[in-house]
Amino acid sequence: MAGQERRTIDLEEGWAFMQKGITKLKNILEGKPKPQFSSEDYMMLYTTIYNMCTQKPPHDYSQQLYDKYRESFEEYITSMVLPSLREKHNEFMLRELVQRWSNHKVMVRWLSRFFHYLDRYFISRRSLTPLKEVGLTCFRELIYQEIKGQVKDAVIALIDKEREGGQIDRALLKNVLDIFVEIGLGQMECYENDFEDFLLKDTTEYYSVKAQSWILEDSCLDQTLERFGLCFACEFLNGICYNDGLRNGLCCNDGFL
Repeated sequence: MAGQERRTIDLEEGWAFMQKGITKLKNILEGKPKPQFSSEDYMMLYTTIYNMCTQKPPHDYSQQLYDKYRESFEEYITSMVLPSLREKHNEFMLRELVQRWSNHKVMVRWLSRFFHYLDRYFISRRSLTPLKEVGLTCFRELIYQEIKGQVKDAVIALIDKEREGGQIDRALLKNVLDIFVEIGLGQMECYENDFEDFLLKDTTEYYSVKAQSWILEDSCLDQTLERFGLCFACEFLNGICYNDGLRNGLCCNDGFL
């Protein structure tokens, strides 16, 4: 029986193995030619975490692995994601953000599977933040908090462009607005405080200017009111196209007026 005892894995050795798997995942996300994870790859990574968490003290590394799980996201974000976003602006920055958010969710999904044993026992017993929430929170704290102002300005610029009759990528706009919603992890505060409040202010200012010009142009009040009615209908319909959660409508194309 003694010969069948499981070999103790020290932290340095086990984490070196895990880092190989995490690096492979990062390379896949960066578009580098790497084979996908096989079922054997997954089981080896999961088993390594399981073994390192179920060894007898002082070789139970559950807390250290929980910390390193978060550090893996932080390192990837600071070394790869943020630099890529910082070098882009306006619509190009929005496209990069959408892609990075999609990649981040994939990374959260895979890493939380590798580290799943932590969720099942260590995290539940210690009442710690679940793995998926830790991963998503890293994106919110390190990326979203830095660029949310730029994102808001770029989105409103696109909305104003369409109001003036320009063509925009509505799918891109919807995907960005979805990030404002999803980043709240079930709450709407990020969407409301970081985007919607600013949009409503911009909309008020936009139509205040329009109203002054319409009053001067139209020969009677009925024509001005008709313009407003068509415009509000357009705002509402386009708002539905952009984001199901948008309650106040977004844009108006002067071609309707």
